[in-house]
Amino acid sequence: MLIGEVCTRKVVTVFSDDTVVKAAQLMREHHVGDVVVIDEDGGTRRPVGVLTDRDIVVGVVAVVVDDAPTLLVRDLMLGDLVTIGEGAGLFEAVGKMREEGVRRLPVVDEEGALSGVIALDDLLEVIADELSLMVQLMRGQRRHEADHWSKS
Repeated sequence: MLIGEVCTRKVVTVFSDDTVVKAAQLMREHHVGDVVVIDEDGGTRRPVGVLTDRDIVVGVVAVVVDDAPTLLVRDLMLGDLVTIGEGAGLFEAVGKMREEGVRRLPVVDEEGALSGVIALDDLLEVIADELSLMVQLMRGQRRHEADHWSKS
């Protein structure tokens, strides 16, 4: 299964020169724990960062930043952005998350434009569903064998 098949396509975005307060309000309004920070180039939305609710709590609230209302998203974004292509597999995404120490990856198309986001929670749900189907297959096989051999 490919990331492009399971990623969330409706992504909440902000620009790097938006305020952190605006980002937090969007997170609350859309019930999400992160926003993807984008730059727009000729109508193409390219991800440049991710801002999480944890970034806001640890970077602003916990240290009581005096200028919090005017703090910009770019002032709080951490590290280099890690993305994944739509054609990547589930386990490739898990590996990249583990390697980079992130729980969310913006998903990009072949041109690098934002097309979605995949979170660790999304991956766990898909993988758990696939494992459940495998268990059902094993149980069905056992029943099939038991029926076959009991008739012999």
